[in-house]
Amino acid sequence: MRSDSRHRGSTFDEFLKEEGLYDVTQASAVKRVIAELLEEGMNRESLSKPMMAKRMGTSRSQLDRVLDPVNATIQLDTLIKAARAVGRELRIGLGPRLRSGPGKRLSE
Repeated sequence: MRSDSRHRGSTFDEFLKEEGLYDVTQASAVKRVIAELLEEGMNRESLSKPMMAKRMGTSRSQLDRVLDPVNATIQLDTLIKAARAVGRELRIGLGPRLRSGPGKRLSE
């Protein structure tokens, strides 16, 4: 039984790129992680949503957008305020992109 899939042997990242979904998927994954970390921070600091919004100097509806793991269109300054409100610092980094082959980097 042989499969003639055009994606056979490709990586999941390659599949997402071919389908035009890579960037939106990556943004969604990053936002989901940030939202989870902020909620953990709120729990650790025993912060309610109204208290968190007050610490951020923003509205409760804006905080809801920050905590919504699906909403990936949050401004950096808002994320910085949210991180500070739970005693954390937002860090963003850039690294080398992965090549098509597994484990190979563009910088190699």
